Amino acid sequence: MFFSILPTSALRIFAVVWGLLWGSFINVVIYRWPLGLSVVSPGSRCPSCGTPIAPYDNIPVVSYLLLRGKTRCCKTKMSPRYAIVEAIGGGLSLAVFEVLIAPSIGQVNDVKLLVLFFAYFVLAMLLLAGAFIDLEHMILPEFVTIGGLVVGFATLPLRDLPWQQAGIAAASPFFGIIIINFLYKMWRGREGVGIGDAKLLALAGAWLGYRGLLFALFVGSLQGTIAAIVIYMVHGRIEEPEGVKAQRRELEEAIAKGDESAKAELESDMVLAHEQSDGLLRAALPLGPFLILGILEYLFLRPWIDELSAHFLGLS
Repeated sequence: MFFSILPTSALRIFAVVWGLLWGSFINVVIYRWPLGLSVVSPGSRCPSCGTPIAPYDNIPVVSYLLLRGKTRCCKTKMSPRYAIVEAIGGGLSLAVFEVLIAPSIGQVNDVKLLVLFFAYFVLAMLLLAGAFIDLEHMILPEFVTIGGLVVGFATLPLRDLPWQQAGIAAASPFFGIIIINFLYKMWRGREGVGIGDAKLLALAGAWLGYRGLLFALFVGSLQGTIAAIVIYMVHGRIEEPEGVKAQRRELEEAIAKGDESAKAELESDMVLAHEQSDGLLRAALPLGPFLILGILEYLFLRPWIDELSAHFLGLS
């Protein structure tokens, strides 16, 4: 079968190339989905002049480096995000194979291993897309949260996680968020965790159980807090994401034309919560990417994290 007959080195190369290719597609999703554009048509084009990108200029990471970060057609500078997302895609794919699949080769049926590889890979790509979309637009798409949740429950028979634990862990964030937001609103005057974050935590519960859920919540929140403090110390403020600024400008233009629905949206809690402020406590920094980082950390470092938890907290 696929895993048993091929050398490990060839499987690693396949995993990296596979991840790089899909990382390139994730870049398309990150750019187009918030704009309401199709992610499959038309093909890749220069964001500046609209010229179709030739296949030889669309090789993940390599093309960016060869073109020195500029488009061939009009020499417009490309965001380094493109190469970063592609590289992360390759790294995540390799990590899925190396950590979650390779140790079971020869012990588990190859068909099951192949299904598990693609399931974990889909999860990783969804989280990658969600992290970058949330960073720029402060939105966690439902194709990431609900889609990942569905894949998590669909693959439970193949993973070592009881249905009951996955169900309770997935449902608990929706109850916990009520309490968290109540306390957070008393402290900062607005909600701290959105419904998108709750859905993301439900995804974590379905894939990782209650330990992974708690790890993603607390470690992710801690990492987000540290990042906010560092950014604030370096820059003196935390700038609102460009995507959110663009959304507000569009709403303001629509309001000027008499669009009442745009006015209602601008005044909604969701948008007002993203208002820029000079204060650290009201900084517009999305929590989703840090929760996603916590999910990935637990996914790939689970044995080590569980061992530390058992040692320091007396868990079994």
